[in-house]
This record gives sequence, structure tokens and C-alpha cells, in this order.
Amino acid sequence: MHDPRPAAPTLNSLGFARTAAETRVVVAMSGGVDSSVVAAMLKAEGYDVVGVTLQLYDHGAALKKKGACCAGQDIHDARRVAERIGIPHYVLDYENRFRESVIEEFADAYLAGATPVPCIRCNERVKFRDLLQTARELDADCMATGHYIRRLDGPAGAELHMAADPARDQSYFLFSTTQEQLDFLRFPLGGLASKAETRALAAEYGLVVADKPDSQDICFVPEGNYAAVIEKLRPGAAEPGDIVDLAGNVLGRHRGVIHYTIGQRRGLGIGGLGDPLHVVRLDPDSRHVVVGPREALATRTVPVAEVNWLGGGDFASAGERDITVRIRSTRPPAPAILRPTGPTTATVELAAAEEGVSPGQACVFYEAGSTRVLGGGWITMTESRR
Repeated sequence: MHDPRPAAPTLNSLGFARTAAETRVVVAMSGGVDSSVVAAMLKAEGYDVVGVTLQLYDHGAALKKKGACCAGQDIHDARRVAERIGIPHYVLDYENRFRESVIEEFADAYLAGATPVPCIRCNERVKFRDLLQTARELDADCMATGHYIRRLDGPAGAELHMAADPARDQSYFLFSTTQEQLDFLRFPLGGLASKAETRALAAEYGLVVADKPDSQDICFVPEGNYAAVIEKLRPGAAEPGDIVDLAGNVLGRHRGVIHYTIGQRRGLGIGGLGDPLHVVRLDPDSRHVVVGPREALATRTVPVAEVNWLGGGDFASAGERDITVRIRSTRPPAPAILRPTGPTTATVELAAAEEGVSPGQACVFYEAGSTRVLGGGWITMTESRR
């Protein structure tokens, strides 16, 4: 018997009901192997691919520095890949936007005693806001990146999920992706089993970056020397002060709060006091580095602000729920209770105390027993440590 209903349209690999050739994709090309493979893969599938690379900071300095993305060599590599696979390629000067949106806040956060994560702000304020808008202006149907994270179709729309390879998962750095951005974004590498697969694809496509090392540093922080960058941006920032214990007793002098991070044990210069001491708190107003025993680092209560919610519905009325959270990128998600306290604020109660919870870091929410990213927020000054 003939079914009069029209057949469901066939979707291409990016989820559009049209041919690949009729689908325009802007690929954010950093010059690394991951985004290069995405561009080559989509081109091979027949998509109308346009490559875009961002110049984020001074070329002169960039050319002297290896191990960071968006530098001079990386722009050159992205251009070579685009030529190899036969796609148009544009380099956009985002230097001023990057400085205003990412670098300036990075410096201010450090001066305020926080430990910022500028790569998240870059995704949030530059790549997924400004570049995404540029992609729309280029009449793209979507924008693809080389991030290791998955975008899956759920009952209420697109959902963000951890990558198939836990070792490469970048969900911690992408928690602030909004639902509107997620609808427009695609992450073709999120389902790959390993980085080795990506490199094999790069070799298969004949890309010059197949063996290029991964970037390690924050792009504008040479050799990981945060303090030198901050002193350059904020002259006089590294004023010396006192190292004090939890009772306020002066134990020694330090060379500037910006040289210390929560949890730090080495390099304090106050040996011979018995049990090892760790940096427990930074107080930039009094220029105090507060130290204490390791147990003083432990906390179960984590206040968060600027919450981005991907769990559906209104966050403030979402109610208390059991979730898992990541409070640093290198740790697996741990059980916690999420309690919204306002439209974009919450308190997270960890099932087990964590050491070294630092203001300025991200607290990323995951659905309990699932790979789904529910969003996250920024850790503010921690409440009572217990």
C-alpha cells in the first residue's frame, strides 16, 4: 500500500537536508593538525569550505615563538594547507579584539588574585562570537572547528557532549558555548578514538602539518612565564609584600602576588618551619600571600558566577540537582550537588573535598552518569573551607 506521506529528507553529515556541495562551511583554521584535518575532511566530502585564520597578536613576536597557536608560522601553515586542499583562505586581524577581550582581563584577573583561563575567554569572546558572526556574514550554513568535543542531537535540540577520547576531551574549555552558538557549530573530530587517528588522516590527505607538535603554551605567554607578561602589561604590578600564615603572622617576604598560585608549595623561601606550607589564599589588596598546611586547601563549597546553562529551561528555576563537575581541566568529573542561587550564580557542593580550588578557574557541569555538558561557571572567592 502506498504511503502518501513525503519521505523524510536525507541529512548530510553536518545535519543539513541538502547536498554537501550546497552546504557552505567556514572552518576556523589555527594552522595546527586538528583544524587542518577538519578542513581537508569536509572538502573531501564535497562541502563548500572556506578557511579562516585569526591573527591574534603581534606577528614579529609570534615568529620567534614555537609551541603556541595563532602565531606567524601557524598562519603560514594554515595558508599552505588551504592551498593544498584547494579552498579559499582568509586571515583576519583580530589583534585589538583579542587584546581587549582576553589579554587585558587576564592581567586584571591575576592582579586580583585569581588564576584565569584565557583559552576559555578566547573561545567565548573571539572565536565563538566574533568569528562566528564573520562566518554568518560569509553566508556559511555552519562553522566547524578542530576541538575534541561532540555535538549530538537531543530531544530538545543540539547538546554538547564530551569527546569520545577522554584524553583529548576539551569540554572544560568550551562550557561557555551558548545554545545559539551550538546550533551553528560543528565538531567533526569529537567522535575520533584518538589523536593518532587525526594524524593518520592528515598524512592521508597529504597535509604538511601531519607531524606538527600540539601547541602547549597560552599563545601570548612565552614559555609559560605569566608574571613577565603581566609586568609588561601592568608596570609595577609585581610589588613585594609579606608571606603570612592563617593567623596573620609574618613568615617572610615575597616578590609580588602575581608570582604565586593557589596550592603552590615550592619556591616560597620559608623553609625550616616543620610541615610543608602551601599557598592557601592570595590577597592583592594587602599584598599578602597566605600560607597554611595542605589540609587548609581542601574545600567542598564552590561558589560560581557567570553561569552558562545548557541543560534546558531557565537556570534559576532549574532547582537543586545531582551532577558531576570538573574544577580543573586535568581531573575527571566528580560528584556534586548544584544549587542555583540566581539567574547566573550557583553554589556547588562537592561530594568529596578538593584541594586548591582557585578563583578564576572554571567549574564545568556534567549530567550525572552521562557525557552531556550542562554548562558551567567561573569560580569566585571560595566560601568557608571545610
